[in-house]
Amino acid sequence: MASWFYASEGKQQGPYPEGQFRDLIAQGVVRPDTLVWSEGMAGWQKAAEIPGLVGGGAPPMVPAGGPPMMGAGGYAGAGYTGAGGGGSLSVDFGILEFTWRSIVMLIGMCFIIPVPWVFVWYTKWIVSCVKVPGRPNLSFTGNAMTLVPWYFGFVVLAIAIALFGSASLNNVIFIVQVVLYWLLLKWMVANLASNEQPLGLSFTGSVWAYIGWNLLFAISIITIVGWAWVAAAQIRWMCRNIQGTRRDIIFRGSGLGILWRGIVAAILSGFIIPIPWVYRWMMNWFASQTELAPRGSL
Repeated sequence: MASWFYASEGKQQGPYPEGQFRDLIAQGVVRPDTLVWSEGMAGWQKAAEIPGLVGGGAPPMVPAGGPPMMGAGGYAGAGYTGAGGGGSLSVDFGILEFTWRSIVMLIGMCFIIPVPWVFVWYTKWIVSCVKVPGRPNLSFTGNAMTLVPWYFGFVVLAIAIALFGSASLNNVIFIVQVVLYWLLLKWMVANLASNEQPLGLSFTGSVWAYIGWNLLFAISIITIVGWAWVAAAQIRWMCRNIQGTRRDIIFRGSGLGILWRGIVAAILSGFIIPIPWVYRWMMNWFASQTELAPRGSL
């Protein structure tokens, strides 16, 4: 009987006898997109690419040998290079699923109170659609109750300023909102997981720098087109400040790329119906421009 290995978080697991390996498939531990290897295979392959493995039946029996080193060219497909290697992110979701989930979220946000819960529900889904090289089954583990005091505190403050404050206090709302976005970013990064295991990431960018970037973006709107270059630079800054990973996170998208895609997206979104396709197109581009590279390779 063949022995099998599979990749989890860039590391090989196994060997497992064929019977035990099929149990792992049945339990969902080994999925169709999981990289696997067995004796005689030239390199690592996705489980779905091996006839009879995921769908049932007996896989071909092959002569014995040792598994190729992960990250050393053992797997030639999908740009996989292990947890220490590199590659671009990607996003994949169905249009119908995106549409109904987005409608539910918008309805929930209209009722104000459910916002923390629908936001976390939606985030869990969209994060699971992101594919990261060497990090299978990306997920989000945040709890909506963490957001409740931030969110309702901001709502109360906004209402109080609207009722009793002056126009100058609107600047307070802006600063408080930016600070809350900064806290939200830190919280979201800290709650990313892979294969249900926390990644241990953190966002280390300072709140003052984040406020500065948002002020610069607001000012750049006056230039009509300059906002796109500011957005690209801010994304690169945010990527540099995500710590806890053995790889550098690099955003290679340009201001020009953001600008013309933003214009096209705005025009097409005006027709309402294309919005889901436009959203997926934009997300795929931003993901494809976000790369993981071994530390110190730049």
